[in-house]
Amino acid sequence: MKNFITRTITGVLFVAVLVGCFLNATAMIVLFALITGLTLWEYSGLVNQWDDIQVNRFISVVAGVYLFLAMAGYCIGMAGGSVFIPYLITVLYLIISELFTKAPNPINNWAYTMLGQMYIALPFSTINILAFQTQTSQEVGYNYLLPLSIFIFLWVNDTGAYCSGSLFGKHKLFPRVSPGKSWEGSIGGAILVVVAAAIIGYLTADDANSISIPIWIGLGLVVVVFGTLGDLVESLFKRTLGIKDSGNILPGHGGMLDRFDSSLMAIPASVIYIYSLSLF
Repeated sequence: MKNFITRTITGVLFVAVLVGCFLNATAMIVLFALITGLTLWEYSGLVNQWDDIQVNRFISVVAGVYLFLAMAGYCIGMAGGSVFIPYLITVLYLIISELFTKAPNPINNWAYTMLGQMYIALPFSTINILAFQTQTSQEVGYNYLLPLSIFIFLWVNDTGAYCSGSLFGKHKLFPRVSPGKSWEGSIGGAILVVVAAAIIGYLTADDANSISIPIWIGLGLVVVVFGTLGDLVESLFKRTLGIKDSGNILPGHGGMLDRFDSSLMAIPASVIYIYSLSLF
């Protein structure tokens, strides 16, 4: 009972902070820069527990946070493409530095260092692409609804999948990685997300910068598919490490990777979906 109360309080505060931050562009940038740094710090600590692996934890975190802030500055229009040069220099340093560390397995160090940047820093940084978009006046505007909707769809999907899976779950979705997930749960979650997406599309139909209901539904389904894949990827990561939770920074909810695993795949997939539509 105590764990349920702790989990509930943490969950409510988590949702409140996340929703609140999206209402202000600066708050969103600051919070997700912090989330990027904490998630990379957690990830680096986990992989450094393995023998013969030593990721430069501090520089990896600094590089990831810088990439997020650089992407924000670029999307806002405050900085040009040259803002990414310091990040590229840091990546080169992380690779070249292995020549001098005399590490027993530099290839593993390179692989896990770059994995952190590709798996965590890059996906989080792409949320800026959803949030800051050029309006008809050629000015960059902040659209809180698109990035916020990713998390709304993820939460709705989790709720629907849990309820449907508990009631009807018989066929395992991916038993080797996550025995608790079922096809029935996934379908139930997807149906609930379609309803949520249609409601958002209906409520924002009068907004000049809004997208149509079919596109909202498509976005919801993209989030469902790639959010589920992100969850499975993190489950595989934890199984490989032999751990249950990635951390304990969020009481009752585990670590940063546990909370943001689905979004790490859903955010970049949503960017691809939204911008692919402009090609047709």
